[in-house]
Order: sequence, then structure tokens, then C-alpha cells
Amino acid sequence: MTIAVTGANSSVGLNLLSHLTNSEDSVVNAIVRSDHAAESLPSSPAVTPKIIPYENVEQLTRAIEGASCVVHLAGVLIESKMSTYKKANVDTAAAVVEAARRSGPERIVLVSVIGADPDSPNRYLRSKGDAERLVTGSGVPSTIIRTPILLGRNTAGAAGLMRAATQEKVRLLGGGRYKMRPLDLDDLSRAILAAIKTRREGVSIYELVGPEIIRYRELVTRIANMVGRTPSIGTMPVWIAKAGAAIRSRAKGGGVSPTVIDVIIANETVEINADVELGIELTPLSITLEKILSEFDEA
Repeated sequence: MTIAVTGANSSVGLNLLSHLTNSEDSVVNAIVRSDHAAESLPSSPAVTPKIIPYENVEQLTRAIEGASCVVHLAGVLIESKMSTYKKANVDTAAAVVEAARRSGPERIVLVSVIGADPDSPNRYLRSKGDAERLVTGSGVPSTIIRTPILLGRNTAGAAGLMRAATQEKVRLLGGGRYKMRPLDLDDLSRAILAAIKTRREGVSIYELVGPEIIRYRELVTRIANMVGRTPSIGTMPVWIAKAGAAIRSRAKGGGVSPTVIDVIIANETVEINADVELGIELTPLSITLEKILSEFDEA
């Protein structure tokens, strides 16, 4: 089975490649934007790097041709001058959809985010909702997996958590009182593999979150205690953080913005978790945190 993966050099992409290369019947066309990105890919006879501008539909079509499934991971939360929500989240999805229409894979799997909605007032969530709408309207059988904060090797979530947990004093947005359902990166990869193997027609949309509801301040305290620390947790008022982010992001043409802050502090809630339907067993949060600490020690 041949799988095409966009954004293969991302934390999700690299984790997925490790799962796919452990499968005896999978080969991967790993689609990335640059030579530098390609260098981060695992050296494996099962992985073929494809360096392609995502907006180039012709090259994407050739990279996808012969693949049973396209896994679309490319996208951004934090904008830059060169990578806006429209370009990175919407236009890229449109190009992948058009390439899939031409090359004829059996399925598209899109990794999206909890709260994605084309009518959302939040620009990031709206762009992810627009990407979902492009995929669901493609005419190609598709699976969408919406995720919360991801914890695993090289994830922004794990890096931010460790930064907070290893300080003596830390100020969290709104005191870190927002509720999270962090998902282990390996669990997401297992869910993607389940979606790849599914032969269901039409469109399936899943919301997949971790097994435990926890406030961010409690998450910071929990992992800090695991390394023998007891940080003093203070509050960064959200309105002050947003005001500063607005000035900095406007001056730089990107970076953490009020839009990003709203995504970070949103409570991660779902009506039905998709772990049972996808046939995966969720990793306990305690095990996920132990894995993060182990990887932090190796760095």
C-alpha cells in the first residue's frame, strides 16, 4: 500500500512515518516543501521524499498518483509573512483536493482541529473549517480527524509544557484555568492508520481527544512534580496578552496573535470521543507525560 503524506516533516508527520514504516505493507511518498525539510525525514527504503510546492497541483498530482490514501497534515497555527492561514490552511487543502481528484486515491485523511468551523469568528478555526469543507466536497471518500493539543516528540504542546514546568515562577494565560483534553501523538498516528485502512464510503468526521480532562495549570503542576519541582503559578491577564500579541504580530507580520491566544485558551470539549469508533486504545495521560520527560532527558 502506498500512502502520500503532506507536511511529512511536521511532528505529526514524523510520528506517522515511524508508524507507517513499522508496517510491512506500507510505502510512503513523504511530501515536503524544501530540501531542508526533506533532510529531517527518516532514512528508510519505505520513505520516498517528494519536494514540492504545495500550491503546484501538477507536481502534487504526480506525487499522489498510485497512492491508496492521501494524508493531509500541512498547515499552520502561527502565521508568518510567507505563510498565512489562507495560503497554508485553505489554499494548500484546495491544491491537495484537486490533485486527489486527478490522481484518484481511495481516500483523503485530513487532520484538523477541535472547533474548526467555516463560520467561526476565529480566523484560524475558520480556515480549518474551510479546509474541511474543501475536503468533504471533493467527491473523494474522506476522513477528518479533529484533534486537541498534541503531546509528543517535537510538538509545540510538549515544548511549551516543559518550559512552564521547569521555571520557578510562571505566569499562565488566565491563570491556566482553561480545560484541556491532551492527546498522545502516538494515539493520533494509530487513529490515522485506522482511517487509512477503513473502506467506508462518503465522509466521516471524528473528534479525537485524550482520556483525561485537566486544567492547564494542573497539567503544568503535575509534570513539574514529576521532576521534583513546585512552580509558583501566577496569572497573565488575557486582555494584556492579547494587546501585546496584537502589537507584536502586526509589527512582525506574523507570530503569536490574539487569534492564536483565543485558540490556546479555548476549553477542549467534545460530545463523543472517537477512540472507540476508530478502534484505538487511548494512552493514559500519566504515560504520555512520562514519555515527554524521557524525550526531554534525551535532548
